[in-house]
Amino acid sequence: MKKTLIYSGSVKDVYSVEDGICEFDFTDKVSVFDKPIANVIPGKGEMLCDMACYWFDVLKELEINSHFIERTGPKSMRVKEVQIIRDYSKIIDGKMNHLIPLEFILRHYVAGSFYDRSLKGKIEPKSLGVSEVIYGMELFEPYFETSTKLESHDRLLTNDEALEIAKMEQERMDEIEDICIRIDDAMEDRLDSSNLIHVDGKKEFGYDLEGQLMIVDVFGTPDEDRYWDKKRCLENGEHIELSKEAVRTHYRNIGYKEELEAARKTKSEEPPIPDMPSKLVNEVSEIYKSIAKEILKATN
Repeated sequence: MKKTLIYSGSVKDVYSVEDGICEFDFTDKVSVFDKPIANVIPGKGEMLCDMACYWFDVLKELEINSHFIERTGPKSMRVKEVQIIRDYSKIIDGKMNHLIPLEFILRHYVAGSFYDRSLKGKIEPKSLGVSEVIYGMELFEPYFETSTKLESHDRLLTNDEALEIAKMEQERMDEIEDICIRIDDAMEDRLDSSNLIHVDGKKEFGYDLEGQLMIVDVFGTPDEDRYWDKKRCLENGEHIELSKEAVRTHYRNIGYKEELEAARKTKSEEPPIPDMPSKLVNEVSEIYKSIAKEILKATN
């Protein structure tokens, strides 16, 4: 069967294989801050496919609609096609087959950029029901927020901005939040006997040809979700990142993220992203292997 490349991304290549069906080919590529890095992570593509297929099988058990059809190889899967509409004015929510141009983020612990925003006063402690925001603290209830999906750089949105971009009613947003919570609850149940704490993650949605809401892209992998080492967290209070966060941390530590943000703020030329040191490449490969091993052994 002839395959036609329609998109080459920072994580996977997407091919059209027949009318209404696409194939994802996961690669070993990696990117951070919307910047592709020249290095590749050995084995990453196959591990991502392993984890993505596992979580799509969980969705079938939950009877949650998704675009997943079947796995077709060590690094590939077939999915229902969704139309990409980059002109927000042409979106008619739920009336056509299309990608909702938002990322839906559900946070269960204080970490990453969420903590950074709290330090800057952008997230008030009282809004979380606490007097002080502490890194690693578990939230009383999941914190749901959205960001852009199809813009050159992801940006967080207010609820009203998200509804306007997606041409969506609040009822639909509430439905998506409920689905995200259901999925994360199921993830927590299945990871109970593992050495993983599911910290946060993002999901994407679209509509099928019948206008039914469905999960699209992938979720639950270290590229979309953050995990911590459960044993070290419970025993020593350490928050050992088991995700792509290790790569982000490297580029923060060498000052690249600050330099990049300054360029974007002034709309000047963005600095090229340096290669990862070989030691970090090996460390990240081992992180992905450890997460895949823990997820694939997870049970109900």
